Amino acid sequence: MTKSIAIGVCSCLLGEHVRYDGGQKHDRFITGTLSEYFTFVPVCPEVGCGFQVPREAMRLEGDPAAPRLITCRTHIDMTDQMLDYCARKVIELEQEPLCGFIFKERSPSCGLVNVNVYNNDQEEKCGSGLFAVAMVRHFPSLPMVEDECLDDHSIRENFIERVLLYCHKKDDRK
Repeated sequence: MTKSIAIGVCSCLLGEHVRYDGGQKHDRFITGTLSEYFTFVPVCPEVGCGFQVPREAMRLEGDPAAPRLITCRTHIDMTDQMLDYCARKVIELEQEPLCGFIFKERSPSCGLVNVNVYNNDQEEKCGSGLFAVAMVRHFPSLPMVEDECLDDHSIRENFIERVLLYCHKKDDRK
């Protein structure tokens, strides 16, 4: 296996201080073990669309099928700014040789599943982050996983196998 296989990764998982509180969620399995085999394409939708670090926390609100990205304290709707970024970024990522993507779980931008969506202050774990939704729609066959799922041996092995298969099929199309 060569290290030229590219995987998109949420920047906070690589140790970059891009989270709303100025922190990061460094994942040593990703930056240690996986970095021996893959190259990473870091992505932070919040910073990419122009949000400051640090910034006010945000959450998804409304209809889980079409939630809005709202700041928690001031209740400013940031959805359009994020969706504009998502539309541009997925096109930009077409230029990268991506063979997989690792998302930050529970993130209102990057969580794949079970992201909290609030409706009249009732919390439901039934949503997906706005950037994750854009990625799934734009790259439906790209192997994708959330960071915490990589703690499960069978899910981790399955993801790596899907990445390698995707890379092999991609090479066959050239």
